[in-house]
Amino acid sequence: MEEKLRIAVGILGNAASLLLYAAPIFTFSKVIRKKSTEEYSCVPYIMALLNCFLYTWYGLPVVSYKWENFPVVTINGLGIFLELSFILIYFYYASTDGKASYLAYSKHKITKKVAMMTLPVLLLSCSVVLISTFVFHDHHHRKAFVGSVGLVASVAMYGSPLVVVRKVMQTKSVEFMPFYLSLFSFLASLFVRKTTHVNNKLLYLQSPNLVGSPLGILQLFLYCIYRNRGSEKQPQKWDLETCCEKSEQHVQVKEEKPIIQYLKVKDEKDDEKANQNLQLVVADETNGKN
Repeated sequence: MEEKLRIAVGILGNAASLLLYAAPIFTFSKVIRKKSTEEYSCVPYIMALLNCFLYTWYGLPVVSYKWENFPVVTINGLGIFLELSFILIYFYYASTDGKASYLAYSKHKITKKVAMMTLPVLLLSCSVVLISTFVFHDHHHRKAFVGSVGLVASVAMYGSPLVVVRKVMQTKSVEFMPFYLSLFSFLASLFVRKTTHVNNKLLYLQSPNLVGSPLGILQLFLYCIYRNRGSEKQPQKWDLETCCEKSEQHVQVKEEKPIIQYLKVKDEKDDEKANQNLQLVVADETNGKN
């Protein structure tokens, strides 16, 4: 009976976690539609990727005893696929060349930042795998080590949407706040907390939710405060490009106008000289006949 209850709780926990990992789909559908990452941050997806890496390793038989944490492996394995997809989409649309040089420079800085944040995540994950495999030689110590690192990563994942708080307060707008990510972070952490009394062995999976719930409430509270407030108009990428095109056209027109005027004046002077020469020739012929 206890085993069946554990499986049922694991399935429900997976459903809640799936909502959390799939929440950025709403954000990235907008990114793909506009072909721009705009002011969205990639930090939440990088932190979620680290969390999925660590807990997938935690649930494998190398760390856990046989397949006792098989549901953890399935949902976090799917999470790795989803978060990698989101990061690649973000990287692609952030690295698309802009028409203006300063836009291209800004995009280069963003892609460099994403790469510099993703690389340490991969290195940390590989380090945890190697240390837990070759330094510790029993399941208990391996679970304690990987679970402790995963606990920190999980707390960072729940708090990562807060990176946009400064932007929200400056612009008084939640336009670039990942609302669905904040909402499902709160719901997932709240649900997993309810399963604590069912299975007390999932300490390293349940502990981060003690922090995740209040962080989710804080994010939703900020969203409710600034949701109906007017936002300061921020120049979008296409607006900047249009402005640049108009400026270039304006400069070209300014450069062409003096040339056209000069050519007109020159043509008029040539016509006057031609008329004067023609009058002189006619006058000479008339004088010759006389």
